[in-house]
Amino acid sequence: MNTLKGCLILFLFSSVAGLLFNAFSPYGISLVGEWDTSQGVVSAVPKTHSAVSDLEIKDVTVAKKIFDARQAVFVDARSEEAFIEGHIKGAVSLPISSFLDEIEAFMSKYPLSTHIVTYCSGRECEDSLELATSLIQMGYDRVNVYIDGYPVWQKKGYPVDTGHDGD
Repeated sequence: MNTLKGCLILFLFSSVAGLLFNAFSPYGISLVGEWDTSQGVVSAVPKTHSAVSDLEIKDVTVAKKIFDARQAVFVDARSEEAFIEGHIKGAVSLPISSFLDEIEAFMSKYPLSTHIVTYCSGRECEDSLELATSLIQMGYDRVNVYIDGYPVWQKKGYPVDTGHDGD
């Protein structure tokens, strides 16, 4: 019985110590995250991650209006393979996985004043949010994230394309 009691005390002490460390650490993980996809991108990010919900385009019809007015460059954050299989018509591929390799060429083609709308595979995909954050860090100041991504765009019957050439 003493062994069981000792294990229980050790477990409780460890749990409390871990929660306290997480609470006071600037790199701790938020215990409450955005889990409701109707509220935006689903994420469990570190507490130091800034809120970016003001960047989000949460309605496909708003994204379509921007697309129709040619007010922005749509940038696909998904893999090159996913882009080739299908993407928003006219979109540019800039996979977050190869951002550092491709950003110089991207920046030479699109000035910092360009309005950019990033997207990926929907609200449970954080690639478009990560790409938007990286582009902002590079100096782009007109960046939005279309959070429903390619699947909802395609489902609505909006213009799509396949292959390499998104331009």
